[in-house]
Amino acid sequence: MKKYTYTEKKDTRSGFGDGLTELGRTNPNVVALCADLIGSLKMDQFIKENPERFFQVGIAEANMIGIAAGLTVGGKIPFTGTFANFSTGRVYDQIRQSVAYSGKNVKICASHAGVTLGEDGATHQILEDIGLMKMLPEMTVINPCDYNQTKAATIAIADHDGPVYLRFGRPKVPVFMPEDAKFEIGKGIQLTEGTDVTIVATGHLVWESLQAAEQLEAEGISAEVINIHTIKPLDEEIILKSVAKTGCIVTAEEHNIIGGLGESVARTLSLNAPTVQEFVGTNDTFGESGTPDQLMAKYGLDAAAVVKAVKKVISRK
Repeated sequence: MKKYTYTEKKDTRSGFGDGLTELGRTNPNVVALCADLIGSLKMDQFIKENPERFFQVGIAEANMIGIAAGLTVGGKIPFTGTFANFSTGRVYDQIRQSVAYSGKNVKICASHAGVTLGEDGATHQILEDIGLMKMLPEMTVINPCDYNQTKAATIAIADHDGPVYLRFGRPKVPVFMPEDAKFEIGKGIQLTEGTDVTIVATGHLVWESLQAAEQLEAEGISAEVINIHTIKPLDEEIILKSVAKTGCIVTAEEHNIIGGLGESVARTLSLNAPTVQEFVGTNDTFGESGTPDQLMAKYGLDAAAVVKAVKKVISRK
């Protein structure tokens, strides 16, 4: 099995910030808006280089979405930035009516998603945002796994015509995807080959799934790991091809199992190739205050949880 290593840890929000900065240099139509969280969203350099293309809206997220929708009418490509909780739940009506229903070319960029937000606690740790956004017609939903992939995704969505929800996080996590890897919206990436089980993971759970695959290999279990960075549109082909070989699947995500990646995969399987499945994710619960590592372990979002789910799903084949 191919081994993945890393030489450094970087936060995915910095991948967004660096990708936005590069877009500022290459695409004159890209503009940015923020709801009083410039430092947290790593937008400083973009603002320094393009002060006339930045709008500080303040703590008025609904207004930010409305302004962004309006900017698209003049041909601009607005990137909005705030925490995932405020990017979705707080402004859902504005996104539905002014962006999705109207088909506006707004890029909703959301940091601090999931329990890895950490010590700020349950009120800020949104675990239902993927479900909220994927239910909106025409909304593309992307959840990259590390710094390199987040930077690549940020650049790629500027060329995509239509609304996008881009989700990323706060903590520093291993950088293991190639820096020059092409980011293709809607196309999953097979990271390892396996014959006994398929592990489909997104976001921070991709690295945890790779670690789980190594542990499983040591126990004689061959796991195929697929990085699903685009949850909508879902790459059904790569999933169905894999389960045809392995006969069972585990989905892994830092999100509620209700409404997340796992449910999208389950729908695909039920319509095309019914397959036994186990879910790694939060189980219909809110988070709490703690360090990211503590919370990932407590809520079963780490490599150990993936290993446990794999053994269970294999026993059900």
